[in-house]
Amino acid sequence: MSAACLVSLRFADGVEQRVDVAAGHGVLEAALAAGAPVLNQCRSGSCGSCMARLVGGDARMRPGVASSLLPSEQAQGQRLLCLTEAVSDCAFEFAYDSRAGAGGPAKASAFIDTIERIAPDAVRLKLELAEGDWIDFRPGQFVELTVPGTDARRRYSMASSPAALPVIELLVRLLPGGVMSDYLRDRARVDDVIALTGPYGGFFLRDKVKAPHIMIAGGTGLAPMMSMLDAIRARPGARPNVLLSFGCATPEGLFNLDELDLRSHWMPGLATRISVDSGAAGAAWRIGNPVAAITADDARDPASVAYLCGPPGMVRAAREHLEGLGLDPANIHAEQFVASE
Repeated sequence: MSAACLVSLRFADGVEQRVDVAAGHGVLEAALAAGAPVLNQCRSGSCGSCMARLVGGDARMRPGVASSLLPSEQAQGQRLLCLTEAVSDCAFEFAYDSRAGAGGPAKASAFIDTIERIAPDAVRLKLELAEGDWIDFRPGQFVELTVPGTDARRRYSMASSPAALPVIELLVRLLPGGVMSDYLRDRARVDDVIALTGPYGGFFLRDKVKAPHIMIAGGTGLAPMMSMLDAIRARPGARPNVLLSFGCATPEGLFNLDELDLRSHWMPGLATRISVDSGAAGAAWRIGNPVAAITADDARDPASVAYLCGPPGMVRAAREHLEGLGLDPANIHAEQFVASE
């Protein structure tokens, strides 16, 4: 039997933990068994929470397993630890500090406060945590909801900031035949109780970054950006300039434009660009996609940090576009929608 490999896990705050990973065992499995504070959720490669960058040695993802990791990310050394096995002694770096995953997800119950149709295919869902229940999160992270009356679970990013707790706001896309979509359309009522767990995800606002922020969101990928904007606004002292590029398929599908206008008034350093794929041009939006709306002038500072959220194709195109404009790949953070099982 092959000897175990020594794997070093290095977090952004300087904390380092070393674990032994036996042959044929996944890095995440060994890390969690050793009590390492690694963010994780699905453990199947679909959520992307356990992403880390290989910085030494050899570790390979299992072949033939579908995952949310882009080929370009893997070529840059990124690995999903739930699908990764160590081939030799190796080292991984995480883009978050050790405190981010130290507490682990919590379970809670929440009551529906409001259900508001904000577009033909989108709903704003406001939940209030039950008394005695609490979930801490970082702007950009998501929770997993159990659809009432079923065993189905669905993941949604918070659109509200931690300052709004115990209220949690979600933006939910309505899909034909979707389990959560059917519930929200046909059966959901105010004061219904929904079980949730979280937070999850390594996609969250990085603290104390003064460089310009570029945010690109497609559809309900706007949710984590709203949470981040509110968190930035609440920061004391100087705030970074933020450019948010948001797009939907048609003008009818746009939402939260009034909320974005309000934040533009509150945040002098915020600029927004709204795009639609097709339809008539309007005073508030352009024809095109939110990726192409970002130009070389917007990425003059190579230290700029970017946040991307939306369908996989949009996230892939946005990452390639921003790297082509000169942004450091390490400063590009992404969350892509993954189809529910």
